[in-house]
Amino acid sequence: MNQTKTEAHSTKFASTNRTDLWWLEPAATGFGFLCFVVYTTWAMFQAGYYYAAPYLSPLYSPVLMVDPSAPGAAPVAHAWFGTWPPWWPKFLPPSPAMLVLFGPLAFRLTCYYYRKFYYRSYFATPPACAVTALPQNNYKGETGFLLFQNIHRYTLYIAICYIFILAYDAFRAFFNHGQFGIGVGTVILVINVLLLAHYTFGCHAYRHLMGGRLDCFSCPNGKEHLGHNLWKKITTLNENHMFWAWVSMIWVGFTDLYVRMVSMGVWHDFNTWGH
Repeated sequence: MNQTKTEAHSTKFASTNRTDLWWLEPAATGFGFLCFVVYTTWAMFQAGYYYAAPYLSPLYSPVLMVDPSAPGAAPVAHAWFGTWPPWWPKFLPPSPAMLVLFGPLAFRLTCYYYRKFYYRSYFATPPACAVTALPQNNYKGETGFLLFQNIHRYTLYIAICYIFILAYDAFRAFFNHGQFGIGVGTVILVINVLLLAHYTFGCHAYRHLMGGRLDCFSCPNGKEHLGHNLWKKITTLNENHMFWAWVSMIWVGFTDLYVRMVSMGVWHDFNTWGH
């Protein structure tokens, strides 16, 4: 059967027979994630205005050490290890975020969904379905340098720990100097935990941990039956993993921005404490 010129396969980069705007999704996702990285990096280097009683920015939680002289810093009582050590390099700001962001960042960067989008958006391998990728020599998949992607299953445990830590921060956001109440910031922190929980507990690695590793889904009794039920429930979250990944990521950035603006006095937090 003869093949027309328009149907012939081309090995030229980004060649395709698709007629839709196939480049829009990788361009938009790449730009969106870049904005998040730029903002979080900037926020991390500020080393201040991450606390506005009783709200703590999720980018700085848990607070391992505190510089009491920094504007908008958390009280020393919030720090796990007290004040900042004198041996800290002078060219680096004493930012608690530098000590904690590696955990959730490693979890997201090795996430199966994030791998898909940044392979496409930043490395064009391939840029989209049915679109010719950049030429590669001796492609070995996720081996060699990309072998670090296998740490995803281990960073899952770190991400789960962060859910409980941030849940505790959200609980504390109901108490301002010991007085129970609620503010806009309280609601924002609670929503942040819920969104991150949906993303984390809908993770492919978590689904496999709960039931995907089992050899028998049809067994009527025992752990296989329980594992299958858990697997099915987690699958409902996993089916929308991309949605939860983006919504939770955007909300984390917004939560830090809200706490920062309140701490700086730019925004007023409406609350039941009357201030």
